[in-house]
This record gives sequence, C-alpha cells and structure tokens, in this order.
Amino acid sequence: MSLVHSSFYRFTPVADPDALAGWLREAAAGLGGVVIVAGEGLSAAVAGPAQTLAGFEAALQRQPGFAGLHVKHNACERPPFSRLKVSVKREIVAFGVPGVSGRDATDTHVNPQRWRELLADPDTVVLDNRNTFEFKLGRFRGAVDPGVAHFRDFPAYVEAHRDEWQGKTVAMYCTGGIRCEKTAAWMQALGLKVAQLDGGILNYLEAFPEDAARDWQGECYVFDKRIAIDAAGRETGTTAEAVFTDPADAWRLARARRLDPGD
Repeated sequence: MSLVHSSFYRFTPVADPDALAGWLREAAAGLGGVVIVAGEGLSAAVAGPAQTLAGFEAALQRQPGFAGLHVKHNACERPPFSRLKVSVKREIVAFGVPGVSGRDATDTHVNPQRWRELLADPDTVVLDNRNTFEFKLGRFRGAVDPGVAHFRDFPAYVEAHRDEWQGKTVAMYCTGGIRCEKTAAWMQALGLKVAQLDGGILNYLEAFPEDAARDWQGECYVFDKRIAIDAAGRETGTTAEAVFTDPADAWRLARARRLDPGD
C-alpha cells in the first residue's frame, strides 16, 4: 500500500471553526494526522493511502476559501500518525504578538529557485525561523540560529538585530512556511526587507529531489513518527532520543514518544 504524507496550511477567514472541524473529522476518515482550525484559517499534517488522501485534498479544496491549496507530499514507509486529531484553537500558529495576521505581508514569497539565488548573495541574512533543536539537526548553508526554544521567543531576537540587518535581505525559512507567514508582515513593519521561502523546507526538498543537499545540510525534523527526513524526503531512522538531548526538552521527548506508542 502506497502511503503519502501531506502538509498544508491556509490563512483564510473561517466563520465557524467548530463546524469546519466537524466536517474535517468526517472528510479525513481513513487518514491519520494533526489538524488545527482557527478563525484565521487551517493548518494540517495528515497521511494515509494515496487514494484516500487525494480524495480528502480534493474535497477540502471544494470548501469555501480553500481552492488551490498548496500541499507538500512525501512518500512514507510506515504510517506517520497513529490517529487523526482535529483541534480548534485561537490561532493556527501562536506567535505571541497581538494583531499579527498571516495575510498581511506583501511581495515576500520566493520560490525555491529564487531562494538558491538568495543563499549565494552576500547581502542576504539567512534566518532559521524554527527552534534550536531543529536547527541543530539540519539547516540551510549559512543560516543563523536565533537560539529560541519557542516561536514566541522569535520576535525578541529580531528586535535585537533589526538595526544590523538594515539594507540587507532577511531570507527566512521554516519547515512548511507557516511560521514565516506570521512573521513576514510584522518584520516588514519594522522596516526590514523580507523574503520567505514559499512552502518552507518541505517545498524546497520536493522542488530539488536530486540535488537538494547542495544547499540543505543535515536532516529536517518533522513532527510525527518519522522524526526526521533527509534531503531526498526519506525517513532517516534518527530517534527522538537522539534529537532531544537537552534536559529542558524532556517534554518534547515525551510528546514524541506519545506519537509513536508502538502500535
């Protein structure tokens, strides 16, 4: 059986998040994954048989506000999730700065090819918009680690470096792109020139299946049973215990173990 992992998000007004969540639980029957719904949109990582997944993605794109959804796919050797969990929250990704929307940035998205050009530009600051444990596992060449333990710590790092970044392009990336959507408009308001990798690391790896390792170093952490994938999108065998070695990350290790209870 061919198994496929799919990740996607969309910032779009959702009038009734509870109703959408109920629909998603029915529409995604036969899949596993984690889906978050909020008034600002939807974020999801789901997986299952290719045909079942394709049917779900097609049905979702027929819902108001979700046409043309950009999805990132990876083939899987085993089910990445044990079950399907659909939650309703205040935000699909919590940034910690009131009033920040994922829909306000202008002209910040760059495709993987343009991203490669920015990596080679000496006037580019390559900023990793993820947590330190993810950066240590893998990163784009030349990237800067903000040294944050939580996404809500990211704004303080940007504020502390905004003056030295003036006149440069701050090219930032995250796993699937959603964190960058939240931060891009806010950083533009600070007077920074921002470029965000469209679709994040996962889109980049999918765009360059043969030579992604030219610019990507190491592995990419993924928040499911696989733990990490390589530059070709394949599960690496890296364990949660190998990733979460800092005592402060004990809760992350416990969460990872709950994802893979051995069933």
